[in-house]
Amino acid sequence: MARSAWALALAAASLGCVAPAIAATAFEPTQIVQGTPLVLQGTGTRYRAVFKVYDMALYLPKKARTAEEALAATNGPVRLQFVARRDIPGTDLGLSFIKGLSSNATPDQVRRHTPSSNRLVEIFSGRTKLASGDTFAMEFVPGKGTTFYIQGQAQGAPVGDAEYFGMVLRIWLGAAPVDSQLKDALLSSAAN
Repeated sequence: MARSAWALALAAASLGCVAPAIAATAFEPTQIVQGTPLVLQGTGTRYRAVFKVYDMALYLPKKARTAEEALAATNGPVRLQFVARRDIPGTDLGLSFIKGLSSNATPDQVRRHTPSSNRLVEIFSGRTKLASGDTFAMEFVPGKGTTFYIQGQAQGAPVGDAEYFGMVLRIWLGAAPVDSQLKDALLSSAAN
């Protein structure tokens, strides 16, 4: 029985019939970052083939109607919150973030922000894996940069600037998002 379910899931994926990117995690409706209240913009699940990788929530100072509005929100604090839905090797996660950065930035931007990107890879590669249920986050504060968190603990000092965090956001909201269904899910609450 399990074998036929696996074959059915694989066939559905090959036909593009992947489940919608609705997050199973119940994220908080608001977050406070550096004294600024943020609202939950949207949530979704990152899939790789038919497998759930992580649930994700995007918090902004105010709801955005489009990806462009969400990307412009870096004039205030922004938070990305994640919950691993399966064991994820740390190196794989860090490198997939770098691939997403490169897919949505110019070569000059990638070059300018190499130290910040290297720090991102170091943080996740420094862990053998993130286990299913582990949390991680990225928090941007204007004038300070981006702080990475694992299990609620800051992983060193903030890095980068608003341009760098815009590159980070484009991993999910850019022209070449890592998962277009997840992009839609993160922006879907704008219609509500």
